[in-house]
Amino acid sequence: MGVAAIFLDGAYVEKVLRFDHALLPIDFSKLAQEMAAPDELLRAHYYHCLPYQSNPPTVEEKERYAMRHRFTTALSFLPRFEVRLGRLAYRGIGSDGKPIFQQKRVDCMLGVDMALLAGKGKITNVAIFTGDSDFIPAIEAAKREGVLVTLWHGSLTSDDTKPSRELFEIADERKELTREIAAKIALQPKQRR
Repeated sequence: MGVAAIFLDGAYVEKVLRFDHALLPIDFSKLAQEMAAPDELLRAHYYHCLPYQSNPPTVEEKERYAMRHRFTTALSFLPRFEVRLGRLAYRGIGSDGKPIFQQKRVDCMLGVDMALLAGKGKITNVAIFTGDSDFIPAIEAAKREGVLVTLWHGSLTSDDTKPSRELFEIADERKELTREIAAKIALQPKQRR
């Protein structure tokens, strides 16, 4: 049995849950254990940004921010969980009239954390839940250190959640978050609040 580190791209996990699983609330502890199995879980790392707030923030922005803050705080109290937050930058208005936001620091933090753990020989396996090809260099670095990399992803038939082709190819193993797995890690009604 090896030691696994879990890396969760929070925005992508949300997207998979929204498009593939009808916003099913999940137990992130169970997700981390499922991703690590059969190995021992060293730590699960969750990366995201708190929502943007203008100055002064609107009532809706304050509510969205408070909700995400409560969620990430709750995750940080889970055993062997670490929450790493980047910053959401406002980039103007798109041609469709909607605001454009860009995550800053998230990809870099995830890549650095993965490469450091792999390089120090602290882990034998990585399970990363993402669809983003920006993580390929970190995955390649981990593989060069002899770490087995499993890509967790959304549906391969969904344009909204299928992972990048290059990312899919570079992973040693691949695992889709299927309906069966989602049902297994779903929050039980008494856990939902």
